[in-house]
Amino acid sequence: MLQRILVILTAASCILLNQADYSFAHSESHEMRDEWEPVSAGPLTTWTAPLCGKGKFVIQPFFFYNRTRGAFNADGDYDSLPKGDKKYQFQEQLFAQYGLTDRLEIDAQMVYQENYVKQNGSSAHSEGFGDSYLFMRYCALEEKGWMPHMTGLFQLKMPTGKYENADSDKLGADLMGATSGGGSWDQGLGIILTKRLKPFIFHADATYSFPQQVHVDGVKTRYANYFNYDFGMEYFLPKGFNLSFEVNGFLQGDKRHNGVKTPASNIDYLAIAPGIGWSNSKIQTLIAYQRVMTGTNTDANDSIVFTFVYTF
Repeated sequence: MLQRILVILTAASCILLNQADYSFAHSESHEMRDEWEPVSAGPLTTWTAPLCGKGKFVIQPFFFYNRTRGAFNADGDYDSLPKGDKKYQFQEQLFAQYGLTDRLEIDAQMVYQENYVKQNGSSAHSEGFGDSYLFMRYCALEEKGWMPHMTGLFQLKMPTGKYENADSDKLGADLMGATSGGGSWDQGLGIILTKRLKPFIFHADATYSFPQQVHVDGVKTRYANYFNYDFGMEYFLPKGFNLSFEVNGFLQGDKRHNGVKTPASNIDYLAIAPGIGWSNSKIQTLIAYQRVMTGTNTDANDSIVFTFVYTF
């Protein structure tokens, strides 16, 4: 009898242990589903809120081909380039991240570009560095429940691109400064949000920047403060593929020359960029088409962009 009782108790223990193992595995599987974290290069321009992690170094080169089809004038009306005129650019960017802690990272971006212009039968070409950027990002809140991942941003634009003493024979191709205004040091503050809703990930960011006064060709110049905003969405497919779509906007008021506001010198634009990517645990890639849809005092560009991400 005692042996039978021991056998029964032993069998019951085994069943309970197996059930416990199953419950643990089921719970672990459920947690894994909750921690869905697909890898991707992210959208083209929109920031992603998660940081790279302590001690990690990430590089992301971008390759742009920008072709200007026309321009939006001071009234926001579109004017195509005159027949025979051309304006295009090859641009190489390098973006790098380094994690100081799990919640704090420093980033940098440098740009090299080659500009080509053909105007009224004359042609010009110039190349050089554009403006450079330093960033510091701090993760204020990790995604939890309905709350998104939230990261704060400090941005510094440095005037490393040529912005004055333009060569009249270069048709403006030798000026390399940023759209926001060449020659100025710009500080900016921003916020970045990311939220996962399987099979989508949504991103949004907004940055407000403050250009400093600069002398351009001897003229005291102050570019207006400007506002960048971006919205990005990623849709994940099987076998490491994903589709992305984003909207990028820029708003800047009139600039001042020697303290006098220059009327109708404001700049704004709105661009869209659909793309397709492929990723694995080590390398993430994205190719996208970007088009400026509307704007004021800005070129109407169509761009093909390729980027990939590598983590050391």
